[in-house]
Amino acid sequence: MAVRVTIGAGSPLVAECQALLEQSDAHANALYPPTSNHLVDAQTLAAEQVRFFVARADAVAVGCGGYRHKGGYAEIKRMYVSAAARGLGVGRALLTAVENAARAEGIVVMRLETGTLNHEALGLYRRAGYREIGPFGDYAPDPVSVFMEKSLTPA
Repeated sequence: MAVRVTIGAGSPLVAECQALLEQSDAHANALYPPTSNHLVDAQTLAAEQVRFFVARADAVAVGCGGYRHKGGYAEIKRMYVSAAARGLGVGRALLTAVENAARAEGIVVMRLETGTLNHEALGLYRRAGYREIGPFGDYAPDPVSVFMEKSLTPA
């Protein structure tokens, strides 16, 4: 049976998104020490300079993520797909929606930080054309962090 995945703008302050963010927190906290987790909260994700998206499979929220404007670039924040929805193409669809929205706003560079043990995310980003860079913004070097960047072609 095919699963219908849709992506749309959402609020990180609603219960279904907060549940996904809690799952994301638990996943990150199981992999990395607190000093290596750079998780922003729902209030930060609701800020004016952030665009937040929700992925739904058959109308159930199964993923989320977005980006925050950071001057000359945008940073991908809180990309997460629930364990039950992995392998359905949700992550790729969500990343495509995030990139398309950024392009439409004139953003030409996307950056992100993820962890060395987050193999699924690293694979997704590499397949999407992200390449490793050094720390950026407020990030310090961290042996369990991977920093990546992708140039976006204008819309």
